[in-house]
Amino acid sequence: MTIAPIAETVLGPIDEIPFGEGRTYAVGSDMIAVFRLRDGSLRAVSAVCPHKGGPLADGQIDNRVVVCPLHLYAWDLATGCSQSGQPPISVYPVRVDDGHIILGD
Repeated sequence: MTIAPIAETVLGPIDEIPFGEGRTYAVGSDMIAVFRLRDGSLRAVSAVCPHKGGPLADGQIDNRVVVCPLHLYAWDLATGCSQSGQPPISVYPVRVDDGHIILGD
């Protein structure tokens, strides 16, 4: 698992992300995809597919994986490990506090 260190950052209100979808946020020089799973939990990973740079926030998700919309490669949302032989992606700690998405520890 690749947990990337990142300073605590408020990304915006949780209502910006519908259940079952993701959004991309620019944090410093990083692009981070935050997903709001159907059970209400959040996951944050690198927003850029390591294969061809696809937008992972636009991919299909379930409670375990994100699938890149370009070539259908999949990554575990909790660990960043590839399910399809690609390099891992970074994962980030994320939580909700007072209705806002907080990235980092």
